[in-house]
Amino acid sequence: MATALKYKRVLLKLSGEALMGQQEFGIDPAIVKRIAGEVRELIDAGAQVAMVIGGGNIFRGVSLASAGMDRTTADHMGMLATVINGLSLQDAMEREGLAVRVMSALPIHNVCEDYIRRRSIRHLEKGRVVIFAAGTGNPFFTTDTAASLRGIEINADLVIKGTKVDGVYTADPVKDKTATRYDRLGYDQVIEQKLGVMDTTAIVLCRDNKIPLRVYNMNQQGALMSVVKGDDVGTLVE
Repeated sequence: MATALKYKRVLLKLSGEALMGQQEFGIDPAIVKRIAGEVRELIDAGAQVAMVIGGGNIFRGVSLASAGMDRTTADHMGMLATVINGLSLQDAMEREGLAVRVMSALPIHNVCEDYIRRRSIRHLEKGRVVIFAAGTGNPFFTTDTAASLRGIEINADLVIKGTKVDGVYTADPVKDKTATRYDRLGYDQVIEQKLGVMDTTAIVLCRDNKIPLRVYNMNQQGALMSVVKGDDVGTLVE
């Protein structure tokens, strides 16, 4: 069954807000359970899956920094929020029968493993899901950049960005009904047209290391599996 997959090793990036569901903040257990089920399908099909999750459902460092908090302090708080989300996903996926490791860029020995590149690759080779938490471990870098960086470090075949819409549009499709979806984009197009797929640093990392990026609607049933099979879902940036 594994031969049906175009991409063997993938890194899935989800925003913290994706875990909220219809709530105003926090974690919706139903959403986490659904994500865990979709990841289980990928593992059963023979994929190796790593994940990066944001922390915006709990805390947004940029927001507090703009209100006067020290940016480094705010970003460290945001990194800890991603650890909370990582642990929630770990719990949900373990209940699906998966082996999962949360690896943090900030050392928190009693809660999860430290991020060590070679160890993370070994986990993937053994069929474990690896959740990279605490961003890059440095302030001023987003979890989008962390996703690109970790994807490159583990030699992922594809970085997948889960959003609330089915790809990249010429404008915000919620606000502009005339917006049209791109099927394919070049890295430089994304940067020059300021399309907001991921932040510029993340896109440049993907471009310079020739790692493709697929943006898809994480709320569409079966879309994640379609992406990993290589179907023309969402928008491909390469």
